[in-house]
Amino acid sequence: MTTLATPKIVPHLWYTNEAEEAARFYARIFPASRVDRVSSLPADSPIGPAGSVVIVEFRLFGQPFMAMSAGPNEPFNEAISFRVNCRTQAEIDRYWSALLKNGGRAQACGWIVDRYGVRWQIVPTSLGEMMLDRDRTKAARVAAEMLGQVKFDIAKLKAAFAGPSTPRRPARSPGRRGGSVRGRSPARRSGRSTPPSARR
Repeated sequence: MTTLATPKIVPHLWYTNEAEEAARFYARIFPASRVDRVSSLPADSPIGPAGSVVIVEFRLFGQPFMAMSAGPNEPFNEAISFRVNCRTQAEIDRYWSALLKNGGRAQACGWIVDRYGVRWQIVPTSLGEMMLDRDRTKAARVAAEMLGQVKFDIAKLKAAFAGPSTPRRPARSPGRRGGSVRGRSPARRSGRSTPPSARR
């Protein structure tokens, strides 16, 4: 009998009848992911006869998950979601596009409902760092930008965090250094009148 290591906490998903299909779909999207085992309940249950409940053990990013196909139940909703932390825009774009395929729906602030109804958050790691910055004015700017986005755009988030650029002050005219005024004669600057002999 094959024994798999048992972690303390394993997310468990109930599908009507798509557990194995969903697990293989997710395993194709994320690295370090695979379906470990597919089995069935070997006894009759309120769901149906022996073998009608399918149990799937799989991993996403190395994290163990379990899913089962066991007939209709409460639908997935926003109360539970899986957050995927991304370091680059390319990573965000890749996971976002893959989860939207074949019936996924984009929502605000980096959320996606996949084709099975499961909620995902595709989030840049830099967002949390900016939101926790000690400068709360910067944090507020990036929070406002976040609330206006659907798929996250890291460049725009960072631009909001940095704030508007400060306009450069024009250089001072060389003629105004030291309070002097260009074009005036030394005599006029000192307040002395020009001697009559010098005016001829």
